[in-house]
Amino acid sequence: MSLLTRLRLTAPILQAPMAGVATPALAAAVSNAGGLGGLGIGTAGIDAARKMITETQKLTSKAYNVNLFVHATPSQTESKNESAFLDALRPMYDEVKLECPKKLPDPALSFLDDKPLLDLLLEMKPPVVSFHFGLPPADTLRQFKDLGIVLIATATSLDELRAIEQAGLDAVIAQGQEAGGHRGVFDPTAHDELLSTLDLVRLFAKHTSLPIIAAGGIMDGRDINSALEAGAVAAQLGTAFIPCPESTTDDGFRQALTETRAEDTVFTRLVSGRPARGLRNRYTELEKELAGTTIPDFPIGYKMTKALTAHAKEAGVEGYEVRWAGTQAARSRTMPAAELVSVLMREMEAEK
Repeated sequence: MSLLTRLRLTAPILQAPMAGVATPALAAAVSNAGGLGGLGIGTAGIDAARKMITETQKLTSKAYNVNLFVHATPSQTESKNESAFLDALRPMYDEVKLECPKKLPDPALSFLDDKPLLDLLLEMKPPVVSFHFGLPPADTLRQFKDLGIVLIATATSLDELRAIEQAGLDAVIAQGQEAGGHRGVFDPTAHDELLSTLDLVRLFAKHTSLPIIAAGGIMDGRDINSALEAGAVAAQLGTAFIPCPESTTDDGFRQALTETRAEDTVFTRLVSGRPARGLRNRYTELEKELAGTTIPDFPIGYKMTKALTAHAKEAGVEGYEVRWAGTQAARSRTMPAAELVSVLMREMEAEK
């Protein structure tokens, strides 16, 4: 049975689970339109995760995806590195009149360490669970499989693909370097070839029989067809769904997307400690000035970043926004999610 048939999808389209942007309304709209909606609960916390899944289940009877962050537990930052990092950020805090923390906050838990979240998922039984940054242990995967949950993970290299195969997952997301948001590398200190989406799909197609889902820079029906021709069975779109009214995106972000060129998105580690692609701004450019300064491991600095950006927004100070987006962001279109799925399907048909 094919992956699309197993999930009863009528459109080979997955909505990326974009933590902080995707909502139950967005995920349900995509699923109800024939694709696979997604929820990112990697940093949500147990109560918010339960609420998001419950709301999604009320809005759709179709399959949907719950995405988890499976990063390595952060190491303790040496005090001298911590001080240097905080000193580098202090001018930004001063500008928005927010007191700079005297120490780094405790990080959000990885799914590897979050037994309550595992128990919640086993209780609520989402149809699809996907993993980013790595894989949970075999016992956890077995518990999901025993419930009939479809398991998917992101890979950016052949080594990661092989690990996903050996773990017995049902499909792999081939994340090209064009993708917005966090790069799904298992080890952020390892060499990353930064292959394009189509090159990565073609490479994976030669080495695996797993269903491949293409992700990165895919914005319209022609892009989806190209991914399918390269060997994918479906495409995952993130930035394309950011302007949809069902997302949490504000008007400033929507406007910024329309003005973005490919060179206006950059990878940055400063926001969270892991490489992630987003719109270039003052905050991302600060990383150039931090050469030699150790950036705390993911996601130690994330809470600081969120507090800083939220306060800057309230103070009307621009340049500190965290706006994850892929290289083709300017090609995004503002319309309801279900309409976007229909438009994408019509574009696919028109290109055949």
